[in-house]
Formats: sequence, C-alpha cells, structure tokens
Amino acid sequence: MSARLLLGEPVAEKVRQRIGGLVTQLAAEHITPKVAVIVATDNEATKWYVGSIARAAAKLSVACEVFDLGEATEEFIAETIKTLNADELIHGIILQTPLPQGVDVSSLVKLIDPAKDIDGANPVSLGRLSVGQDAFAPATARSVIEILEHYRIALSGKHVAVIGRSAVVGKPLAQLLLQRDATVTICHSRTVNLAEHTRRAAVCVVAAGQPHLLASNEVTAHSVVIDVGTHVTESGELTGDVQSDSVQPLVAALSPVPGGVGTVTTALLLLHTVQAATNFLERSRREEWQMSAGR
Repeated sequence: MSARLLLGEPVAEKVRQRIGGLVTQLAAEHITPKVAVIVATDNEATKWYVGSIARAAAKLSVACEVFDLGEATEEFIAETIKTLNADELIHGIILQTPLPQGVDVSSLVKLIDPAKDIDGANPVSLGRLSVGQDAFAPATARSVIEILEHYRIALSGKHVAVIGRSAVVGKPLAQLLLQRDATVTICHSRTVNLAEHTRRAAVCVVAAGQPHLLASNEVTAHSVVIDVGTHVTESGELTGDVQSDSVQPLVAALSPVPGGVGTVTTALLLLHTVQAATNFLERSRREEWQMSAGR
C-alpha cells in the first residue's frame, strides 16, 4: 500500500482561479495589481525563484517588477522599501532572501507596510495573525493549510505535530492550525524523542530545513505527512525534509517534493497581491465617502 499523494497543482489551480476573478473585478476599476520583489543577491537559485514568480504573475495579468539592487547596503535597501511603501501603484512587497552579508533582515522587514506585506514578514503581520486579526500569513505556512483543506484532511480536534519553529513556517502555521481548532505540538532541534510526538499526531508537518529528517519509524499507517522542505542534492534533484522512499509506503497521505507545498506558495503570493489591491480599492472608496460626508 502506498500513501495518497497530496499534489500541489490542483490546489494552486484553484488559487489561480480565485486570482482570475479578482483581477477581472479590479480591471473594471482600472486597477492592475502589482507586486515588487526586492533582490540583493547574485544567488542563482534565488534568481530562478524570483523569475518563476514573474512568469506566474504574467500569466495571471498581475504586474511584477523586480528591483535587483546588487550587493546593496542595508540603508539602500531600507530606502527602496520606503519608496515602494509610498507608491500607490505597488500593492505587494517581497524582500527576497538571502541578503548581502552584514545586512539585518529583521530590521528591514519591520519597514514593510503591513498592508503590502504579502509574505507576512513584518512582525506586525505575525502579531496580528497570532491574535486572529486580518493579516497576510507567510505564503508557505498558508500553503500547508490550503493543501490540507483541499484534500479535506480534518483539523478540528485533531493533533498536529509541526516540526520547525521558524517565523516563516513553524510559528505562523501553528497559529493558522489553532484557528482551525487543531491541537498543536511544535517540535524542534531540541525536542527529545521526536517519534513520541509524531507517531501520535494525525497530521505531521515537517518544516525544519533538515533533509530527510522524518524517518519511517516516526510515523504510523494513519499519519498525514506534509513535507515543506526543499533541498538540492548533489545530483541536482530536489528532496525534502522527509525520507519519502521509506515513509511513503507506510503513511496514509504525503505531500511530495517537488510537486507539493512549493507549487502552491507562488500562487498564494500572487493571490495576496491581488487581495492587497482589492483592500486598497476598498480603503480609497471609504476615504472618498468620508470626505464627501464631511463636506
């Protein structure tokens, strides 16, 4: 028996359909949603990823402008963010990592306007998320939820083990799961006896950034496993945080790498951009109404 594969493409396609409907509505208001991607590295993998965002955006009539700053200073990147914050034609901002050595990413993400923070990087966005207020969740974390909901994996009342405590995936994902009434255990590099937590969980999300971390002895026949990891092997192939060859025959369901979470993430970034543009339109209408009412 082999696991049910939780493929990302059908999920991404549903997201793209939602984008198409919103883009049509915005076009009627003469608004083109636009995302700005700030790049300050010559990392080839990063440039490929940013290029994939631009290509996906073009197919969905979402404008995408890449600001390639080279080996920029922290001050120059900060000024670029402030300029983009003030530009009403820009609806979403992504600060792509890695950044040049010595640049403090934690200081820079604080500068991104939460209304344009489509990848949930600003601590304000993460804080709002933690108390259930409106905010853009990090796209990778939300991708996990989208996959689980698409395949109707029950979360309410279920135990979910999240391996990884990053601000990009682990922590925001825990908040999203709690909002859906799951009981969440966050595991990490210091967790003693990882298998004790993963084997009793209905769903196990592996986002530790460590290749082949989850092994076959740490799952059961009832486990639903979501692999968030992405690593390039010496042969140039992609692999995840799960030992998929040994785990897949044993579990109930598994999201593959490639073809799983990563497939959905780009679509969600563009959905967040379009939603940010819609929010901008609604704010503009409210302000116009308030001004006319005050006359």
